[in-house]
Amino acid sequence: MIGIIRIAVVEDHPLFREGVTRSLSEIGGFEIVDEGATAQDAERIASTVRPHILLLDISLPGGGLAVVESILADHPAQKIVMLTVSESNADVTRALNAGVRGYVLKGVGSRALAEILRNAAAGERYLTPTLSARLSDIQNSSPANSVADRMRQLTERQKEILRLVAQGLSNKEVARHLKLQEKTVKHHMTGVMLTLGVRNRTEAALVMSEFAAGQTEGPTLHLRDAMSARSA
Repeated sequence: MIGIIRIAVVEDHPLFREGVTRSLSEIGGFEIVDEGATAQDAERIASTVRPHILLLDISLPGGGLAVVESILADHPAQKIVMLTVSESNADVTRALNAGVRGYVLKGVGSRALAEILRNAAAGERYLTPTLSARLSDIQNSSPANSVADRMRQLTERQKEILRLVAQGLSNKEVARHLKLQEKTVKHHMTGVMLTLGVRNRTEAALVMSEFAAGQTEGPTLHLRDAMSARSA
C-alpha cells in the first residue's frame, strides 16, 4: 500500500502546471518530486527521479506521445497519466496502446484528479468518462484478447465491484455495501470498462457473466463473442 504518492508534473504551460501542483499539495497525500516542460524533461525525470506517477501533457515540446513510448520501452513499470485537452481518437488509441495508466481531460476537478491518481498508483487504469463510449472502437484497432486475459488484468477491488454490479447493484448500492464513496465506485467502474473494452456497466456485467460461464464450461471466450451475445 503506497503512502505518500510521489508525482512529477510535466506541462509546458507554467500557470497550469503551478495550479496542478498546488492543488495536489493542498489536498494532501501527494509529494511533487519534480516538474518539467518538455519531452526531454519527462525522460530525465523517469530515468533519475522515478516518481510513482508521471503526469504528462500530450502537447509537449518534443512530443508527449512519442516520449511516453520511449519511457515505457526503457522503464515499463513507470506509471504515466496523460492530462490533456485532446479528445482525438488517434491520440487516445496511441496513448492507451503505449501503456499509459490514465487519459484525463483538463476539465477535471482537482479532487477528481487526486482520486484518479490514487487509483492509478494502486495499479488501476482510467479513461475520462466522456471518452469511454469510444472504447469499443479503440479496442477494435487491436487484436482481440480473450475474456479471461482481460479479467486477469483487473485488480481485486475492480473484480469485487464488478461482481456486485453483475448482481444488479447500482453504484450507490455497491458503495454502501463496500463502505466506499459512490464516486470511487464510478472511477473503479471506468477502469473496468477500459480494461475490458466495453462501453457501459451492462456490457461489463455481461462479460463477467460470460467469463463465469466459461470457467465452468471450459471453452475460452473472446471479447467479440461476449459482445455479440448481448444481441442474441
